[in-house]
Amino acid sequence: MTKLAIIYYSATGHGTTMARRVAAAAEAAGAEVRVRPVTETRDPQSFAHNPAWTANYEATKELPVATGEDMVWADAVIFGSPTRFGSVAAQLRDFLDSLGGLWAEGKLADKVYAAFTSSNTLHGGQESTLLTLYVTLMHFGGIIVPPGYTDPLKFVDGNPYGVGLVATHDNIHEFDDATGAALEHLARRVVSVAERTATL
Repeated sequence: MTKLAIIYYSATGHGTTMARRVAAAAEAAGAEVRVRPVTETRDPQSFAHNPAWTANYEATKELPVATGEDMVWADAVIFGSPTRFGSVAAQLRDFLDSLGGLWAEGKLADKVYAAFTSSNTLHGGQESTLLTLYVTLMHFGGIIVPPGYTDPLKFVDGNPYGVGLVATHDNIHEFDDATGAALEHLARRVVSVAERTATL
């Protein structure tokens, strides 16, 4: 059974919803799944003016947070982050930067990796966020498994690098069919490739 870690950062809750959709699809595909948000590094008072951010923080603050052990445990990892000026959020970057010891020991290599992201606008840095994240995963020695155009549904959501959501106040807890289908396809593809690489 493939062990999949979904490690993500979410401020206002879009990433939380996406992570749960990926987890459900991966479990349906036969994977053992851990869903782990990374630690919120901002003081809650600094975003108290943002109801969605506060609500997501309160809803997820008791969940177990991602650790290096989750990375070692996993056969595959799907990362999630909103875009921040064309790259991942500082909170996820902080987690990635904490993995240097495991990287030096070779414990992050030969795992299957993929990612999803969100932005407030259609051209808000989704592709560059995924691509810059994948550069880090190349340093890990990871096996990057983008969805590409491996299913007709990818011609609908149009993102061959991962999955991207245009985040609005109306789709924090649910989103359009194309995004949902793309997230499910990403999960199935990662689980399938991880299963095949385990037999090599």
